[in-house]
Amino acid sequence: MNDIYSLSSYDYELPENLIAQDPASPRDSSRLLALDASKKTIEHRIFRDITEYIGPGDLLVLNDTRVIPARIRAPGSKSEILLLRPTADINIWQALAKPARKLQSGTRFEIEGGTIEMVGKLPDGVRLVSLSPPAGKTCLEWIEEIGETPLPPYIKRSTAPRDSYQTVFARDSGSAAAPTASLHFTNELLDKIKSLGVKIAYVTLHVGLGTFRPVRAQDIREHVMHHELCTIPYETAQAVLDRKKNGGRVIAGGTTVMRTLESFAPGEYGTKETDLFITHGFEFKAADALITNFHTPKSSLLMLVSAFIGDHDFLMDTYKEAVRLGYRFFSFGDAMFIKKT
Repeated sequence: MNDIYSLSSYDYELPENLIAQDPASPRDSSRLLALDASKKTIEHRIFRDITEYIGPGDLLVLNDTRVIPARIRAPGSKSEILLLRPTADINIWQALAKPARKLQSGTRFEIEGGTIEMVGKLPDGVRLVSLSPPAGKTCLEWIEEIGETPLPPYIKRSTAPRDSYQTVFARDSGSAAAPTASLHFTNELLDKIKSLGVKIAYVTLHVGLGTFRPVRAQDIREHVMHHELCTIPYETAQAVLDRKKNGGRVIAGGTTVMRTLESFAPGEYGTKETDLFITHGFEFKAADALITNFHTPKSSLLMLVSAFIGDHDFLMDTYKEAVRLGYRFFSFGDAMFIKKT
């Protein structure tokens, strides 16, 4: 029996060749491991078979955030900046920078008619940068021109086009990383899901440091999440209440959806900052099932999945089985469908 609050309990061995470098093509042809948390069983399918696990009366909630090209490379140097999120001043952004030691406050780059200047520091290596776009352009318009899609560092040799790291329903710009569980959906699959009598609703969580920063505290209960901005529209809040009232299931399309739903009280809607860290002992009140990818070791996402299943040893045994069977891991990898009842 593992100590569910020990960081080492969330470590596992993964051969490098199982870290997916490109997405499946078509998107819904990735593999799907269907896990029943109550029966302690697993099935091996293809992602488009998810239609066999959901049906009339269910509500599928997806994150409609759009990844911005948040990686900015400084011309003529090896320096780069990863934009995380704007502050209250749309021209001042939180960011990560490298090489961190060389990019001190006052460092300034000129890029295609605009400038980026390092103007301050925050805890955990986060920097404040000032963006001055060319005349007549907004910050987001300029970022779209000069930035690159910020693929995770473990994707080192991808040949995938830029839009492959974007969901087919992305519409609200603001993420530094994709809600990867939703990368498996195609428009055709979503239409088929709707035809089954499944309602689809949306929330927004702009993925930032809270989602992808690794946990370092040996006792994971000491981990503090970074704040991320999330929104539940009125229609989505009402749809969740309706499913709870009438017996349908709420299916979270990814860990970012799960965190958003669980950050709001039942029926609550609007926009807020969330630093919700979900681990064992958390009382889930919204979601009945979860679609998710295979997550990096020692990550808060893996801890969330373990808490949702409620049996850490079963989850880690399932991961070992996925490794044995050659499932593809992480952002461009294969998926899991987890139901509790």
